[in-house]
Amino acid sequence: MVVEGPRPFAHLHGSNAGLYRAVMGTFVQAKRRFAVHLRPEDVHEALIRRHESAPELAEISSALASLEEWGNLRADPDTSRVTTVEDFHRARYLYQLTRHGEAAEEALAAYDEALGRRGALQAVALADIATQLRALLGLAEQPVPDVAKVHLLLRGLVDRFTDLAGNAQAFMGSLQRSIDLHDAEVDAFLAYKDRLIDYLERFIADLLTTGSEIAALIDSVERGGVARLLDHAARREAADAAPGADGGDDPREREFQRLAVLWRERWDGFRAWFVSEPHHPSQAKLLRSQARAAIPQLLQVVSALNERRAGRSDRSADFRTLAVWFAQAPDDAAMHRLWRSVFGLSSARHLTVDEDTLAEREDHPVAPSTPWAQAPPLRISPRLRKTGSYERRGKPNRVIDRSEARRHLAELAAREASETAAARAALTTSRPTRLGDLGPLDPAAFRLFLTLLGEALAARRPGQRGVSTTTTDGSMEIRLSIVDNAEPVEIHTPHGVFRGPDQLVEIIDLTAEPAREQTA
Repeated sequence: MVVEGPRPFAHLHGSNAGLYRAVMGTFVQAKRRFAVHLRPEDVHEALIRRHESAPELAEISSALASLEEWGNLRADPDTSRVTTVEDFHRARYLYQLTRHGEAAEEALAAYDEALGRRGALQAVALADIATQLRALLGLAEQPVPDVAKVHLLLRGLVDRFTDLAGNAQAFMGSLQRSIDLHDAEVDAFLAYKDRLIDYLERFIADLLTTGSEIAALIDSVERGGVARLLDHAARREAADAAPGADGGDDPREREFQRLAVLWRERWDGFRAWFVSEPHHPSQAKLLRSQARAAIPQLLQVVSALNERRAGRSDRSADFRTLAVWFAQAPDDAAMHRLWRSVFGLSSARHLTVDEDTLAEREDHPVAPSTPWAQAPPLRISPRLRKTGSYERRGKPNRVIDRSEARRHLAELAAREASETAAARAALTTSRPTRLGDLGPLDPAAFRLFLTLLGEALAARRPGQRGVSTTTTDGSMEIRLSIVDNAEPVEIHTPHGVFRGPDQLVEIIDLTAEPAREQTA
């Protein structure tokens, strides 16, 4: 005989699934109040308080019996209020959640939360994480840190980080579903687009600035000895380990070993979220790139909606219209005519059968059952296959004179080369120079300067004071160094003022190096 195990999710498919969920919810709420056992009368009163109208007590008793049969609840005889022999022989039970039933309710609660969760990009969480890391860095620099403070900071850091990562993942998933939504209300989607793009731009800016600070703080905490802090947190949590029934080794030591591994894994995951490795970009960097890519995707959806509103050709709209025509066709013959008209499935008129073909077929007949791969080929002219005619008709195309266009392109290329050379000359420095001493820059030189500065900042790793890198074409080199107690500086351009912390910069034109060496 096969003994059937618990089926804690069976109540979801019953005809009274709503009642079963309400009863199980009553037990979950009672557990939060540290109430273990409930009588049918207790469940009935709780349902009345929650819903103002509840099923009869007999129906609730039947639901409790079914849940006990499926393994969600456990029934124990209720002898606490027995006063007569009749009460003793009457079936009275106390019900409590089983491990299977409790696990099923936790899974259903997580499912409901995931369905209703839209997620968010929490810039505030980034600021909180940076604040907690600064406090943790202060404790790491102490010879004997306060263990309780270390534990509380690490717990808060893990909780804040988990919330940030989970919300970001949920938000990007819901954002992608919003982008893929083609049947959205046009006006509502356009209004949503403006708010969403502003939201994404603000988070990208916060993630770029605060994320870089967090990466630098992580590097500083690790240099201060993060392993020691993690062991302190694990040791403090293991102090509350309950004694085992087997009476073996010290349960606190076993618990410490398990928690030490867990805390190191948490820190490694936290570090990988903010700090990139040579071949493994950080999750923050991937999130930033996905958020940036979502903006043009939103604009593409808006463009498609505008085209649809303007009545332009849309393949999906054409197919929906065609489906309506097929549904309105009076008979199969009309559907076939519509199909041939729409998709052009007409006879191959250029493969006509002439007298020579008929004579060949009479001399060498081919059975209708012959596979096409084994049948004699029908040879036609390549031009006939392409155009349907043996000869090209009409006068030849006129030769287009493109000399003026080539001259215009040559002028543009020469002007661009001249502007680039002038920008190189304006930016090249003979020695390390402060950013504030670069002086006013024209638009071409400023664009080149921003490109060089961006590549240098991208190449700088956390904790690194100086960096040297070259452009992708290998024509220029930039060396950037941090200045202690740097004041903000301004670089004036025709289009505005560029502000930022002062740094030492040296820009070298590598294409001019051979000439410089020969002159020397």
